[in-house]
Amino acid sequence: MNTNAVFGSQFNAGNRWKFLSLALLVYISSTQPALAQQKERMLRTLSVNGRGMETIPTTLSQVSLGVEVQGKTAQQVQQEAARRSSAVVALLKSRNVQKLQTTGITLNPVYNYDNKVQRITGYAASNVVSFRIPTERAGTLLDEAVIAGATQISGISFVATDEAITLAQQQALKKATQDAQQQAQAVLSTLGFQPKEVVSIQVNGASAPPPPRPLLDAAELGRLTTKQNAATTIVGGEQQVEATVTLQISY
Repeated sequence: MNTNAVFGSQFNAGNRWKFLSLALLVYISSTQPALAQQKERMLRTLSVNGRGMETIPTTLSQVSLGVEVQGKTAQQVQQEAARRSSAVVALLKSRNVQKLQTTGITLNPVYNYDNKVQRITGYAASNVVSFRIPTERAGTLLDEAVIAGATQISGISFVATDEAITLAQQQALKKATQDAQQQAQAVLSTLGFQPKEVVSIQVNGASAPPPPRPLLDAAELGRLTTKQNAATTIVGGEQQVEATVTLQISY
């Protein structure tokens, strides 16, 4: 057996493995910076927040009104409050109001302080309901409710219909998306970059907060009860629907 030949063969095989390993190491070392730069370019993104707003008219009035009665005994005031409330509710149902519901029932003692001594002098009961009605009908209905027995109008607010709010939310989202795209374009063009693609989208929501609620004070309620022939004028307003969108855009 030729030992020199075997030794030479093993030596050549070892050299080949060393050469291949060295070549692979050189290749990896030379390509790593390029791969890192390519990866950095792929992950280079701009995050922008867009905001959109849509204004719509409020066509519905959300009304809260009720009956308050005071008397000597709890049973007396509770029965009287129930009688008047039934008359008011019957009127509201006959006018086809929307979302009619009871929002409060109370019965409390009325106290008097004499020579620092507290004693019950009577009781007060109240029943409160809320409902929705088209704004153009709200003034007339308030007048009728007072005639039927309502003694307190807690407040009134104005809202748009559910359908109008849904459409406004869609428009607000479109505006928010366009706003985010325009912001990204302005920033990138200023820096000499070009937007590539949207890699992430986050819809932060589209909300429709109700406008401030005007209240009818005691003086206004007095005019309703004393001037039954004078119609109460109710004027609605506008409601704003807002939306925000966050876009992450590569460049």
